[in-house]
Formats: sequence, structure tokens, C-alpha cells
Amino acid sequence: MRHRRLGTALTTLALATVTVAALPAAAPPTALAAEAVHRPSAATDWSVAVVDSTMARYTPSTIGGWSYPVGLYLYGQYLTYKRTHDPRSLAYIKSYVDRFVKSDGSIDQSFNSLDSMQAGRLLVILHHETGQDRYRKAAKKIRDRLNTYPRTADGGFWHADTSSRAHQLWSDGVYMVNPFLVEYGKEFGDSAYTDDEAAKQLYVYGSHLQVANGLLKHAYDESRSASWADPQTGLAPEHWCRAVGWYSMALVNVLDAIPANQSRRPQLLTIFRKLAAGLEKYQDPATGRWFQVMDKGDRSDNWTETSCSSMFTYALSRGVQQGYLDPHYGAVAHRGYQGVLAKLSVGSDGRTNLADISIGTNVGDYAYYIARDRATNDFHGLGAFLIMNEQLRGD
Repeated sequence: MRHRRLGTALTTLALATVTVAALPAAAPPTALAAEAVHRPSAATDWSVAVVDSTMARYTPSTIGGWSYPVGLYLYGQYLTYKRTHDPRSLAYIKSYVDRFVKSDGSIDQSFNSLDSMQAGRLLVILHHETGQDRYRKAAKKIRDRLNTYPRTADGGFWHADTSSRAHQLWSDGVYMVNPFLVEYGKEFGDSAYTDDEAAKQLYVYGSHLQVANGLLKHAYDESRSASWADPQTGLAPEHWCRAVGWYSMALVNVLDAIPANQSRRPQLLTIFRKLAAGLEKYQDPATGRWFQVMDKGDRSDNWTETSCSSMFTYALSRGVQQGYLDPHYGAVAHRGYQGVLAKLSVGSDGRTNLADISIGTNVGDYAYYIARDRATNDFHGLGAFLIMNEQLRGD
């Protein structure tokens, strides 16, 4: 059958099992030293540990509103569910989404920014898992919004339909809409449009944002009117690591989805291979992670950031696995994976802690990025960790 019908069992679980069981027995009850986490026990399932810890900290009602960081985290939780088939994980996602989607499929979101669309992946997932038409209707609202959503002259979606974001392409934005698009197309028979649109968006964004070193600038302003925009190029001044991380993951997701003969595939592969070379060049040799401002790791106040390091590790590993990248990038991914694991520990409460995650960030200069709070267990980092860990477990 196309859908796994969960029916009343899932509804019951959503009410009865969102309280969370303890961490796996293999996880020690006291804090782990960084070195111990650097070489975690093979018996410890770190995806399950992070999911259990997060579900223990938040209920589906308290985890937050409709947003891309929560959407990213819950997508990572779903990847873990697909492997473990623990019904509590799927019930938790459904309970969260059902706060926003009414039984008739209506959803109280205007979708006037790309950020607001990312959690739409959960709508596609829940339709796939339950077959309930309410999730199709809600997802279609995002798909239909794109028919009138504002674009640059060459067709790139603005970061948001507001005056402060008009004419702007942010590297972050490609992940907010394009993985949703290709998954929507596959689930609902709309791939002729969605595959072409997603490939086009990645190409348009890449053509503006990628520079000679292979990395992408955080943003581009077609109008050159933003305070951060270079008057000649329209580009933001810096390579902020998570913005580039979003792009790298979106690139992999779209390459995985579009047909082998899709006309833009060679262009996307060229962008990816240039990016991979830049990632290898700017990886911190001491830690295996990547810096908050990627190309300025020699500055004493710069710091390695966990969410983007997870994103790059995932993208490079998947790129090698799928044949998009030269096999030697597997070693780059392995170093990144070990570097991220060194930021994971278990507290005295038995719950995981993932450190040094940049909070949400606008476009700015070097000093702005470096001064961002370095949070623990921020959803940007937890979601990226789960996506990475499901790709590289046991590496």
C-alpha cells in the first residue's frame, strides 16, 4: 500500500506516549568528557538519545510554534523514526502538526516567507504515513502560494514578501522551500513542475551567491539597496557557515530527487563540486569542524559552529555515496563527523547536550556573526545533527 494507515493507534499514541522513555541503557547517567564522546560506544544510538532527550524536554505543545527550526528538528526525528519505527516519534510529530492543521485541511499561515514553508515537509510526511487528505490540502497551500510569490528578474524566490527582504536571495532560503517542493511533487504527482522549479532555484541562487573560492556569500540583493549589499555585486560581505550549510543540504536533496536527465543537473553538480572543494579547504584541521565565518578561521575570535559542521558532513558524505563527489571527500566527512560528536555530551540528568550552535541570524558583518550566542540544544543544531547522524552512524 502507498500509505501506512496508522488510524486510531496513532491517535492514541499521540495522547498517551508523548511522555518519553529514558535514554538507551548504553548512555551513562553522568556527564561524558569530550574525549569519551569523541569515540562514542557503538552500543549508543545517538539519534535515539537526542530524540528521547528532546521529547523529554518538550511536549508537542511546548516545543514551539510553526517554524523552520522546529520543522528541521522534527524532520530529523522522522528520519530516526524511519529506521527505528518507534511509534512515539511519529505520534509526537503528528501531535505537533495537528496544532496548526484543522480537520478540513486549513492552516492559519500566510506563507509570505520561505522560512515559513520549511515545516511543510512534515505535511508531506504525515500524508505519506497516514493517508489523511487534510495534510495534502495544507501542503497545497504552500504549493499554490508559489504561483504568486515574488521573484527576482531571473526567477529566484525572494527571501520574504516584505519590504525589508524585497529582491533578496539568501543562501538559507533554498532549504526552506526546495526539499519540500521535490517531496511534494513525488507524493502528489506534481514532479514535472516541482523538480524543474527546485533545480532552477538552486541554480539561480548558486549563480549569484557562489564565488571563486567555492563558498557562497550569505545573501544577494538584486536592488543593491540593503545596507549590507556590495554596490557592484549586490553580495553580502561574509560566508556565514549555516547559510552555506542550508544550501549544501538542499543541493543534495534536490539532486537525489530530480531525474538523471534533468537539464540543470550538470550545472548543479558543478556548483556542488566547487562547493565541496571550498569546504575541504576551509575545514578546521584541528577539530574537523567549520568556522562561523568560514574563510577567516585564523582570527582569534572566530569559533567552530556545530550546526553547519553537521550540515557539511551530511552533504559531503551523501555526495560521495551518490557519486556526485570524488570518493576522497568521504574522509573530509569523517573528520567532520568526529568533530561534531566531540560537541555532544550527556548531562547528570541523563539527557544529551549539543553545544556551540549559533542562534538564528540575519545578514551582517564579521563582528555580528562572531558575537552571535553559542547555544546548547538549539533546534538548528539538533535537526542538523540527526540528519547527519542518520547518514553517518558508525562511520
